[in-house]
Amino acid sequence: MDSDKRFVNSKDINFDETTNLALMNWEEFEHLIRELFEKEFNNNGSQVKVTQASRDGGVDAIAFDPDPIRGGKIVIQAKRYTNTVGVAAVRDLYGTVMNEGANKGILVTTSDYGPDSYEFAKGKPITLLNGGNLLHLLEKHGTKARINIKEAKRILNNSNLD
Repeated sequence: MDSDKRFVNSKDINFDETTNLALMNWEEFEHLIRELFEKEFNNNGSQVKVTQASRDGGVDAIAFDPDPIRGGKIVIQAKRYTNTVGVAAVRDLYGTVMNEGANKGILVTTSDYGPDSYEFAKGKPITLLNGGNLLHLLEKHGTKARINIKEAKRILNNSNLD
C-alpha cells in the first residue's frame, strides 16, 4: 500500500467544538476524515492514507484492515457539502470500489443523503455516513465539532466559494 503514488503525507487538523465542519477547507476536511478513520481502525494494525486531490480517481482516503475476516481495502470519500448528496455520488463511489478491487466504500458528508442514495446503497458494500453520524464518530474518539448547514450556506453564498 505504501508504494501507491496517489498518497500524500497526513496532516494533523486542529479544530474544536466551535468549528463548523461545513465551512472547513475541503482539503482539511479530507485530512480530518483520514485522521478520524485512522483512530477508528488503528486498534488492529490498519493503515489509513489520504490521496492527492488531483489524481485520486474518486478516492479521498484508503484504509487497509489486515483482519482476515472482516478486513480488506476500504475506499473512503469525503464530501464537505451544504446540500443533500445525490445518488450520482453514491454510484461514483460504488464504481470506485469495484475499480479499486476494494471490499467496501464509505461516503462521509457534512450534510445528508436523499432517499435515492440510501436506496442505491442497499445491498451493496457501501456505508453512508451523514453529518450526524460524523459528529457521533468524532465524539466517540474524544473530539467535538459542530455542523451548521444554514450558517455555512449563508457564509458561502455571501462569498461565492462553494
